[in-house]
Amino acid sequence: MKNKSNQMMRAVAIDEFGGIEKMKPRELPVPDVARDEILVRVDTAGVGVWDPFEREGGFAKEFGMQAEFPHVLGSDGAGTVEEVGDAVQNLNPGDRVYGINLMSPKGGFYAEYTVMKANNAALIPQALSTRDAGVLAVDGVTALNGLDKTLQLKAGESILILGASGGIGHLAVQLAKRMKARVLAVASGQDGVAFVKRLGADKVIDGHREDILKAAREFAPKGLDAALLTAGGNAAKQAIGALREGGRAAYPNGVEDVPQAPDGVKVMSYNGEPSPQAFAKLNALINGGPFEVHIARTFKLDDAAEAQRALDDHYLGKLALVMR
Repeated sequence: MKNKSNQMMRAVAIDEFGGIEKMKPRELPVPDVARDEILVRVDTAGVGVWDPFEREGGFAKEFGMQAEFPHVLGSDGAGTVEEVGDAVQNLNPGDRVYGINLMSPKGGFYAEYTVMKANNAALIPQALSTRDAGVLAVDGVTALNGLDKTLQLKAGESILILGASGGIGHLAVQLAKRMKARVLAVASGQDGVAFVKRLGADKVIDGHREDILKAAREFAPKGLDAALLTAGGNAAKQAIGALREGGRAAYPNGVEDVPQAPDGVKVMSYNGEPSPQAFAKLNALINGGPFEVHIARTFKLDDAAEAQRALDDHYLGKLALVMR
């Protein structure tokens, strides 16, 4: 294997946890590749709503990890395999891959190159460009795990998806339709409603202007079977209130202000854990027809701090960093 460790790369890293001002463009060595790892030349990195939590040290604390500085940020992205470790059998140089690289001691995706465990990466579905796949991994796995493993959504069931125009939500709407469920989507703003209608939801409402309970009762008069909550607060409370006896709701860990479950209803939290099985199922569902992974705005690598600031703006889908 050719060794890139004497090569340098552009990256955005922090020397300590803290505010947005800690993020600096740097020249750093390309990391070495261990036996179970791959080296990826990054095309696109996702900018997730959880990235500031990583920057502030939240994940390090949650996972009980001692971070190594300088720490390269960026939990998901996509690119081309440049090199594979001796034990890697399922991926080869030249493959287009996407994956998750959260809190890796070798650094994340805010860089021209990243090294990741081969099990945390997968081939990009045929239908998607490398650019679009750059924002797919964390949100896609989180959406799928919520629908499939946690809610165990079945064909013909009714589901409310809250935050349907966001990163996780817009993927969940399409995946739930692939799983043959009936989807009531709660989006944000008129642009969000138009966007989610285009994605194929059976009914879409604007969560800021319309009554969620009323819409749910019209959509499923006997109560909804399930709800996927990518946001908390009053909207989540209404969504849970619209569930039938024996109904269930799920929310990814990190969603704040999630209401308590009333009697007869299950409310479950879960993690978007990557695994080869999760990626295989996600790819199979995506390859079932046209599928949209929506990038609202792209930023150059050196503007990563500006991209994290933009997380507070109203946008549809996801933000991304592009390397070239």
